[in-house]
Amino acid sequence: MYRDNSLMPKEAVRLAVLGTLIQGGAMRYADVAGSIRHFLDRIVGPSLDLMGTSLEMLRYEGLIEALDGTGMEDNALLGPTVAGRTEFDTLMRANVRTPSADGLNKLVISLKLRFLHLLDAESQREQIDNLVSMHEMELARLGDLKRRHAGDDGYLPAFLDHDIAVAEARLAWFNDLLARV
Repeated sequence: MYRDNSLMPKEAVRLAVLGTLIQGGAMRYADVAGSIRHFLDRIVGPSLDLMGTSLEMLRYEGLIEALDGTGMEDNALLGPTVAGRTEFDTLMRANVRTPSADGLNKLVISLKLRFLHLLDAESQREQIDNLVSMHEMELARLGDLKRRHAGDDGYLPAFLDHDIAVAEARLAWFNDLLARV
């Protein structure tokens, strides 16, 4: 993890693999690999940072296990271990960084929302509250930027209005989710 207790790219992939196996039950090696690749590609696009984590490494580290067979060679049935469930819980509770252009932040938020229901209600509320706080800070940052550049020529002020509207909508969505949990 980064120093701020947020996920690095390889940890986001771990969360995707572990959450997929915990949520859906044991799956064949090829099915897990295909599912993870599809999800990651659709959220952040092809990324060298995210392609480095292999299912074999997670097996070697004892986070997943082959329930039959050995692994990729024979398309083994894979499932999470007790250590993998513990790692999943740790990764789900990691901080989310303030928004960035690299796509990792969007991936981490998407993974949290995909697997949030696997946590107890108190932990769900805590994670959602953290996301609400992050979006409030993003809205404050955008508002400050808009005030600084309100009189500028060009298209930046209009673009900032758009970004602020999107941030307000996301904040409202997360506040609504928090009220429902």
